[in-house]
Amino acid sequence: MIAVIDYGAGNIFSVKNALDYLGLENRLVSDEKSVRDADAVILPGVGAFPWAMKKLENSGLVGVIREESKKKPFLGICLGMQVIFSKGYEFEECNGLGLIEGEVVKIDAPDLIIPHMGWNKLEKLNDCPLMAGLGDEEYVYFVHSYKAQCDDKNISAYCEYGGRVPALVYDGKYVYGSQFHPEKSGETGLNILRNFGGLI
Repeated sequence: MIAVIDYGAGNIFSVKNALDYLGLENRLVSDEKSVRDADAVILPGVGAFPWAMKKLENSGLVGVIREESKKKPFLGICLGMQVIFSKGYEFEECNGLGLIEGEVVKIDAPDLIIPHMGWNKLEKLNDCPLMAGLGDEEYVYFVHSYKAQCDDKNISAYCEYGGRVPALVYDGKYVYGSQFHPEKSGETGLNILRNFGGLI
């Protein structure tokens, strides 16, 4: 069973609907025991980094997320991906979950519209299990104003938007992060979620 963490950060039901469509058993959860009992965990989210971290802290889930992400497949989506990094700078400096070393900073693209919103091409950098079966012309849907800065070894795929924007990250073990919304990215996104379900 995939636990979809519901901590009041939105975008929950579209993720659940995509998993239901794929026939992947899942449940919305908001307590430690359900996260521990799950076979895999998804942390969705839309909004601001410090707000999301406060929500997670208030929910009492920060500790169990850090523990369980060392044992089972874990996927952060959009804001859920950003908070897996060490630190963010949206409105204020704020510590993240620290599942992957790196920082989240505002996209510096003065000639482009911010937020980065719409479809963009995935450029492969390093293989990871979520990329299995994807071709060279895969487009996915983004909505964000901040991006991760991390070691290239943790970047499975990126897009170009005023420079390289990490799109799919991976710690080499259990932790994955998707800056784009796989649940809104057509067949490409469904394949990525299907691959995640296949890790169980």
